[in-house]
Amino acid sequence: MTFFIVASIMVTIAVAALVLAPRLEERRVIYNNEPDQPCGFGSDMAWIAVKTGDPNAVVAALGLADPIPSNWDSGIGTVYNASLGERRVFVTPAVDGWVFVVGNALPHPHGRAFMDKCTPLLSDLSERLGDVQYFASYPDLDFFAWAKLSSGRTVRAFGIGDEGIVWQKGRTTREERTLGLTLFELRGVRGRRGDAGGELLMHPTHEHVMRLAGGWSLNPTLLDSNQAAPALGTIADVPAAWRPERLRKSA
Repeated sequence: MTFFIVASIMVTIAVAALVLAPRLEERRVIYNNEPDQPCGFGSDMAWIAVKTGDPNAVVAALGLADPIPSNWDSGIGTVYNASLGERRVFVTPAVDGWVFVVGNALPHPHGRAFMDKCTPLLSDLSERLGDVQYFASYPDLDFFAWAKLSSGRTVRAFGIGDEGIVWQKGRTTREERTLGLTLFELRGVRGRRGDAGGELLMHPTHEHVMRLAGGWSLNPTLLDSNQAAPALGTIADVPAAWRPERLRKSA
């Protein structure tokens, strides 16, 4: 009797394996590793721009895990995918002396209710590799942010959302002033002082972020027209420590 019970269990396991095998195979993600030219990105995305010609140094400095070679098309497609991009970033090949780290899994400036994981990450990366920039553009959420660091020092950092300014460090740069945010784009007045109106802060737009990126480094929405040689980048998992964490309220 025992023999028949064991045999029955083994048959059940074998059948289950045959049924599940195709499903498991379907879940395997195969990234295209045929080198291709740059692919544009920008809207509803965050990215870091690092002034270097060595993408592997960026992967190592960020402590990314399980790096897999991928071309631009697969890499950008992955980080825009809701499930695949949840914990992955795409580190691009160097373009005109800049390497991009693209993905919604990057830390964001969330405001006072959350731990600031964005500034320490950028500072450490800048200490290791020099000039580092951060950008985020989420038009549907009215959230936009940018930062510029050099040798570990924050030159400028700014972030704004529906709740107002959530990130404000350093002085306004010349490139920001040329955007003329206090002169137009009246669709979102976020602050007003004095009975007569006083100082006004105009909410930036996606176009402002892209123009600023072009002034500081490269506008990612225009990368499709860049004639860089076909190359491969890297898709990798981000550290668990990057996940947002709310600050605990003291008793």
